[in-house]
Formats: sequence, structure tokens, C-alpha cells
Amino acid sequence: MMADLPGYLRTCLHTGKLALLAILVSGGIVLQILACALYNNWWPMLTVIMYVLLPMPLLFFMGSDASLLSESDNGWVNATKFLTGAAAVGSIAIPVILKHAGIICWGALAMELSSYFIFVVAIMCCIRMNDDNDSYSFL
Repeated sequence: MMADLPGYLRTCLHTGKLALLAILVSGGIVLQILACALYNNWWPMLTVIMYVLLPMPLLFFMGSDASLLSESDNGWVNATKFLTGAAAVGSIAIPVILKHAGIICWGALAMELSSYFIFVVAIMCCIRMNDDNDSYSFL
């Protein structure tokens, strides 16, 4: 379908996709900061550590020929999947543990989990953009 469109229209659509990704990531960052600033409690910023650690296994261990979504017998690919999953669970677990311990309130928890959801949507959109078979992939 994209091959039938003129080049300038494909470029415009791709720019719109990038703008959507930028808006999603910015919204996630704003929610992350608001969860801390509105309740005058900066403990929820601990999840930023997990957001930084989340892509590290993918950057270090994944080869360009292997897909994260396919099954593999390669030990490095399996280790990458495990470490990425652990970081993803940690991104949810940290705010839940902080709420359970009484360190943050329900509003901060809701904003933290909303921020995580927005980041996941942005990552899925990025993966979907890169799966398109056109010459405009950016990763």
C-alpha cells in the first residue's frame, strides 16, 4: 500500500509517525515528573533506573539477525529476553512496592503506571514502524 503513494506523501506520513513517537515519549516523561512533583515525593523516580536498564540487554546481546519475538536456541538471545523481561517487570514492581510500603500515594502510582503504559505504546509503535518494508526505517 505504501509503495503506491508518491514519495512526498510517504515522507509526510513517516514524519507524522516520528512526531507521534516524540509526543508519546514526551507525555511519558511529563507523567513521570508530575508523579513526583505534584505529590512532593521523588521516590517514584526510581523507575527511571529501570527505564535506562530496559534496553541495555537488547543493545548488548541481540544480534541483528535474531528477532526478539521468535523462538531461538541461542543462549544469548534467551538471556536477553530474560533480562529485558526482568527490567520490564521491575518498571511495574517499583511503584507498586513503593505504594505498598506507604512511601507514595495512589495518585503517584496511577501516574507512574500510566507513564509506563505510554512508554510501552511508544516502543510498540517504534517496533511497528521498523517492521514496515519501506526504505524509511530510522533504527
